[in-house]
Amino acid sequence: MSDPNSLESVMAQLAETPLTGKQRRARTIARLAAVQALYQMELAGEGVETVIDEFSRHRFDADIEGQMLAEADEAYFAEILRGVVTGQAAIDTAIKARLASNWRLERLDATLRALLRCGAWELRERQDTPREVVIDEYVELAKAFFDEAEAKFVNAALDGVARDARG
Repeated sequence: MSDPNSLESVMAQLAETPLTGKQRRARTIARLAAVQALYQMELAGEGVETVIDEFSRHRFDADIEGQMLAEADEAYFAEILRGVVTGQAAIDTAIKARLASNWRLERLDATLRALLRCGAWELRERQDTPREVVIDEYVELAKAFFDEAEAKFVNAALDGVARDARG
């Protein structure tokens, strides 16, 4: 039995969803890498193109908890990062609208902010991806980093963003 918060467990759960296959897995890994990259950008103050280049040249051939980042959809990874950076003000406004009135986005953990920003960008800009897929993916990724409470928070916040963005 694997740890319910391990990346291996998350990948196994996502593999059980109806949308399986190479492209789904590649996008899942791209989403994970995008969350990690946004976290890195925030902590290190690096620019988006620098981080995209670093991941392309050094990280996508790495092994994290047995998961090969080489399987990532690198173009989708770059699209997410560039989209979040370009649209961050609107994305943050959409997320803030779904936080409790006494919470500020800046108070959230940096990884949680990265998860929400990536998910909100996809919900707002990638109408071709079903909302359920986007929300499920980021909830499962949240479980790799956090406890159930934070995963439920990601679910509720992204569901609200989806209702606002997609009706």
